[in-house]
Amino acid sequence: MMRTLMLPFALMTVATAAPAQTRTQTPAETAIRQSMEVSAAGWNAGDLVRFMDVYADDAVFVTPKGLLRGKEAISAKYRPSFRGTGNARGKLSFAFLEMRGIDPRHAMLFARWTLTGPSTTESGMTTLVFERRGAAWQIIADHSS
Repeated sequence: MMRTLMLPFALMTVATAAPAQTRTQTPAETAIRQSMEVSAAGWNAGDLVRFMDVYADDAVFVTPKGLLRGKEAISAKYRPSFRGTGNARGKLSFAFLEMRGIDPRHAMLFARWTLTGPSTTESGMTTLVFERRGAAWQIIADHSS
């Protein structure tokens, strides 16, 4: 009887003592995450060029009114909120939720963006498609809401 009672306890102990498996990031994931962190730092410093550096020249951005085509059009959308020492909309951060490799040159990032301002916090989701161009991973499609 005692052996029957101890078996479930022993199994629970082994199950909870097992180390959790951690997945190693691929080089693409590491590079994309670093690019996004540099972009957010540009936003937070009020540096539109640094924020936009992660976008390809021919990137497409989804808006409620339609598509913006090209880095210059996307920059124009963001330009009004950039100030010399920061961004009027608040401090930008990303929570990376999932990365999916599509093929060796393409990857998709799912993330939550958060803007923290002096009196408000905004948050939403983003789906970004990256393409490896030369040594850099650049956004070719951005759907943020």
